[in-house]
Amino acid sequence: MDPPTNPGEPVELTVENLESALYQLYFDPDMERKTLAQKWLTQAQASAQAWQFCWALLGPEKLPEVQFFGATTLHIKISRHWSELPTDQHEGLRIQLLSHVLHFSSGPKMVLTRLCVALAAMALNLIPQAWSQPVADMVRAFQPQKPDSDGGSSAAATQDPHVHCLALLELLTVLPEEFLSSRLAQARRGQLRGALAGEWAVVCSMLRQLLQSQDSSNQVKEKVLRCLSSWVGLDVPLGESHELVQDCFTALSNPELFDTAVETIANAISQPDCQRYIDALVGLMPLVLGLHDQLRKAVEDGDMETSHGICRIAVAMGETHSRVLLEQVEHWQEYLALVNMILFCTGIPGHYPVSETTSSLTLTFWYTLQDDILSFEEEKQAVYLQVYRPVYFQLVDVLLYKSHYPSQEDYSSWSSDDKELFRIYRVDISDTLMYVYEMLGAELLSNLYDRLGRQLMDPQQSAVWQDTEALLFGFQSIAETIDVNYSDVIPGLIGLIPRINISNIMLADTVMYTIGSLGEWLADHPVMLGGILPMVLQGLVKAELSVSSVSTLKRICRECRHDLGPYAQDILSVSQDALLKEIHKSSQCMWLMQALGFLLSALPEDEVLVRLHSLIAPHIQQLDTLVLQEPNATNKQSIIHILGMLSSLFTTLDVNRQGDSFEQQAPSPRLTPSQQTPVVVVLQQVFPLIQTILSRWLDDSEVVEAVCGVFEKSVRTLLHDFGPVVAQLSGMLGQIYSAFPQASALDLARQIVHIFAGEEEHVSDIKSLIEVLTSATLTTFQQGPRDHPDIAESFMYLHAQILKRKPDLYLSDQLDVKALFCCGDSCIQCFFAPTLQTELLPHCKDTPSLAEVLHSDGRFLTETVLQAVGGGSPRSLTEHFSEVLLSLNRHCPALLSQWLKETLQAPGFPSAQVSAEQKHTFSQQLLREQTNKRRVKEIVKDFSLLCRGLQGSGY
Repeated sequence: MDPPTNPGEPVELTVENLESALYQLYFDPDMERKTLAQKWLTQAQASAQAWQFCWALLGPEKLPEVQFFGATTLHIKISRHWSELPTDQHEGLRIQLLSHVLHFSSGPKMVLTRLCVALAAMALNLIPQAWSQPVADMVRAFQPQKPDSDGGSSAAATQDPHVHCLALLELLTVLPEEFLSSRLAQARRGQLRGALAGEWAVVCSMLRQLLQSQDSSNQVKEKVLRCLSSWVGLDVPLGESHELVQDCFTALSNPELFDTAVETIANAISQPDCQRYIDALVGLMPLVLGLHDQLRKAVEDGDMETSHGICRIAVAMGETHSRVLLEQVEHWQEYLALVNMILFCTGIPGHYPVSETTSSLTLTFWYTLQDDILSFEEEKQAVYLQVYRPVYFQLVDVLLYKSHYPSQEDYSSWSSDDKELFRIYRVDISDTLMYVYEMLGAELLSNLYDRLGRQLMDPQQSAVWQDTEALLFGFQSIAETIDVNYSDVIPGLIGLIPRINISNIMLADTVMYTIGSLGEWLADHPVMLGGILPMVLQGLVKAELSVSSVSTLKRICRECRHDLGPYAQDILSVSQDALLKEIHKSSQCMWLMQALGFLLSALPEDEVLVRLHSLIAPHIQQLDTLVLQEPNATNKQSIIHILGMLSSLFTTLDVNRQGDSFEQQAPSPRLTPSQQTPVVVVLQQVFPLIQTILSRWLDDSEVVEAVCGVFEKSVRTLLHDFGPVVAQLSGMLGQIYSAFPQASALDLARQIVHIFAGEEEHVSDIKSLIEVLTSATLTTFQQGPRDHPDIAESFMYLHAQILKRKPDLYLSDQLDVKALFCCGDSCIQCFFAPTLQTELLPHCKDTPSLAEVLHSDGRFLTETVLQAVGGGSPRSLTEHFSEVLLSLNRHCPALLSQWLKETLQAPGFPSAQVSAEQKHTFSQQLLREQTNKRRVKEIVKDFSLLCRGLQGSGY
């Protein structure tokens, strides 16, 4: 008989139906029928009858899939529905479950495991009151037994002792795992942890016997190791188990047990609690050091798995217990030997990740060791530094060696995934080198500089480009984040860089990044720019160096712009050439234009406009040509690209901004009030062209967004200097928005309001623009804002900005305040934040039109907000709605009291989950708070959880 094909059709919970549903779940190709079967089976597992049918499904004649479902059901019932089972049935269930574990000890494995998990869950329910020593009882139950005196035999007597042993170990392994994965109250978790820890002595003794026994098979020993690893998760004390951990080291010589032994040992010694057992840790140290020969042989033989495993153990010991082991002064040589063993692992021959994957495991160890050494008081620290500084200098050599690129031929054969992993690995090495600088200081830079100098002066050495690249990579790693302005080796480095042959792309890439990292130093030493800039410009014309050369030029133009006058012509001509030849991808073109914006900003004012025109003229001409062509996808992308370049240029081009902090420095005018900034001059000149673009592409949101981006970037950069364009731009924005409403136009209008709403000369233009935008938006929203989420959000933010900067605009007769208010309500119903209402309400007292609307429509606003709080909107917006209710309570408490009473008296509103008494309590609590914003948020949040039935559920 099949399970229901109709979800509403009840089907009797018989074994036959259950088996049929399982067959459907596992073997039916129809996904809908599979889903239906799974849903029905899940419901069956939750039913009370599941306590009975699970045993029938575990019958020896059943298919393994059916038995597995029966065992899984038993676990679900015990772990989630334990309260359904009467107390007097607990003992019978325990005996029955133990019997089934014994019966299935020879398999199937998946069924045995689920039964063991079920028994573990039962033990957790009964410990300690009803089952005081579950582990001892389990061990006893699995002991080989003699046949009964009457000639019969028990289940335990008829089974193979080896199979029994494996089943017992499986049971003891899943017991801690079930505890750690169970959702338990904190007090109960502590009680169970203590009870299980009390059983560890029994488990530990048995595991030692099995691991030492000559009769134990590899299968048993592997189970022993896994069992120990599981119990380690309970923080069992190393003081009680260090002998067992020591025994585990013998398994490392057995290839079949090696991986499991590594996992177990690493887990055991990685527990932070082990630090309380110093003698045990010190006792394990010779065993870890004893693996060094095995490690060396594995490296010589190219045995990556073995070297990786031994490295894990060494790092686990060294990293987790670094400080404790450093403090054992009488054992300093042993710990130094461990550090050197880890250094050997860091420097394992081969290229990561193709020929080795071990070295990356060690990098965080060096952070930990350095932090621990530098955390000691000064006198003690000096002693440790004397011992470990030489090790860290060796580490630098090793890291630079490991950062070497392979040969060009080998590298080209790597997969893209391997190349990406190698890139990330080099970033990790870079971070480590930067961190190591804190310990080694200026001596590290001197060391790197001396080696680089020797290499570049020796033709034979400089022929190996990887060595030069690695040393520059080291410099760059440090200079990127450490202030090297006072280093006495940087002038020498800057002098050496032009001697480097950058014909190799990877070396050239690193040269570029190294120059970029020294941008601040070059700003303080501009005399050195002449030797460096030609290399950067040389890289700028190579597509392979696009990212590094453009980003380096941008950094130089930002940091050194006031000293680039003599080089401006070269920078502009090479950059223009690269742009016209389309050498760089779009994003690099944007960076390059930003760089040129920085450069132009610092030129003499009589040069800026001339050079700006020269720079953008070819692109404007191309734009002019594209606009006249028939619109198509290729033309569109070209138009967006050119507009994007202009936006990027105008982001950084501002002749009135001086100083290094380009984005934050207050204006220091270089132009008189009657003069216009170069960007404004250009915008006014290209305005007709932009209008033509919009006339051809008005219905394309991407093109309109790109056009608005040009003006938005300009207004953000120029601030009040943008004023001469406001009138013209306001008129154009109103026209394009009326024809085709788009969010980007509203965002641009918001920027204009933010900066110019307070300037009398612009108020009239802004007022007209707002009226046009509002009217067009309200017309668009006649069917509701749900179909235009981007416009709705931008429109709300625009009016919120108006209310902050110029609320007088709401006195206009042309602004339909009532429609605006209703629009805000509609947005709440469509899951938007109440941005507009939050800003509107504080202005009701001083704006008559708003006060009138609030009196007439405030009840509906209250109802809408309560509906949203009660489940009509996402919970993430609840905090915003609390601000609206607080604002209503501040500005019209009497009205809010009335509106709350009227709306909340409706049965089932805002949710059937809350009672009349709970709604009354909410109203009273809310009305009492007119100033405490945090308290109102708590009140509204709690009420929202009540309405959604989530109170006390963990939210």
